[in-house]
Amino acid sequence: MTQYLTILGATGSIGASTLDVVSRHPDRFRVFALSAHRAADALLELCLKHAPRYAVLSGLAEDAALRRRFTDAGCASELLFGARALEQVADAPEAGTVMAAIVGAAGLAPALAAVRAGKRVLLANKEALVMAGAFFVRAVRESGATLLPIDSEHNAVFQCLPDGTAGPAVRRVLLTASGGPFRAVPVERLAEVTPEQACAHPNWVMGRKISVDSATMMNKGLEVIEAHWLFGLPTERIEVLIHPQSIVHSLVEYVDGSVIAQLSHPDMRVPIAHALGHPERIASGATPLDLARAGALAFERPDLRRFPCLELAYAALRAGGTAPAILNAANEVAVASFLEGRLRYTSIAQVVRHALDRVAAGEALTLEAVLEADREARRAAAGCVAQLTERAA
Repeated sequence: MTQYLTILGATGSIGASTLDVVSRHPDRFRVFALSAHRAADALLELCLKHAPRYAVLSGLAEDAALRRRFTDAGCASELLFGARALEQVADAPEAGTVMAAIVGAAGLAPALAAVRAGKRVLLANKEALVMAGAFFVRAVRESGATLLPIDSEHNAVFQCLPDGTAGPAVRRVLLTASGGPFRAVPVERLAEVTPEQACAHPNWVMGRKISVDSATMMNKGLEVIEAHWLFGLPTERIEVLIHPQSIVHSLVEYVDGSVIAQLSHPDMRVPIAHALGHPERIASGATPLDLARAGALAFERPDLRRFPCLELAYAALRAGGTAPAILNAANEVAVASFLEGRLRYTSIAQVVRHALDRVAAGEALTLEAVLEADREARRAAAGCVAQLTERAA
């Protein structure tokens, strides 16, 4: 039976990989809607190729000239504008599957709309669970939605569990991390790191924000929080291992001493194909793994002096409530400031720590409470960035 698919964040790396997998199975998948933030030209190109019913430019207001450009190019997709249009296509009944791949807090509302509609949600937006884990998981349970993780690490854990949940037989989960581009750089030299260097990931092709998060290991810290909500594990049973080769994507250790791991080349089409086809297996287009050629696989514990953002994420998870939302919001502000050249790389953790200290964490019982914590954290983080910028001037 044909699956109709909405891709939120179609012009990003996850969107591109999803469309690549979909194009390999034309008899199985049809694209219902595609979204981009402001990348109108890229979205138009995708619409001409995949012919979705709807195209959404969520970061733009109604634009008659853009609408004419789509029509004049021969695009039959109905063009929608604004963030609310994301929720409109996310919960549209015609598409049973939604790929939630919008980076950052902006992806929370449409992902939640898809969940509330009882969809099969392929979750690549980790912030949805980081910001509103309890609220989001409760919505999944109440709506009967199916939640499938797309992050390579969480998808790996999912594949290593018999039914996708971590029961009492699981001793711990080990999330692997490449260590990013600065794993071996002397700590005293990190203050001089440039945005271009931070975005040059050694193994994965990713967007700029997530590349910086990988370099600081905040990305792994967010994944620890996400794993807590996805698999119902307490903080002390989720650990992180640096694995520079990015071949082993995560491991699950059982109480009998068995350790099960999922391995593949670092190619996001693997977890995407797994989620799209689940419970079946479908071709992803990824190169088969040849362990003899891969050679030695190394593992080491992360140095928290080099990666303070990882420790901050664990602290936020232990604090609970809206603390993870505060962590995420402050990190978004700090990373954006770093990418704009207004903040040193080593000050990212300083800004996040300032927001966690300054903004009191409350209970995360409603979406409004989560979003208010997000707003307060952004204000605190922006103030800290301004102070650091002024001192550096």
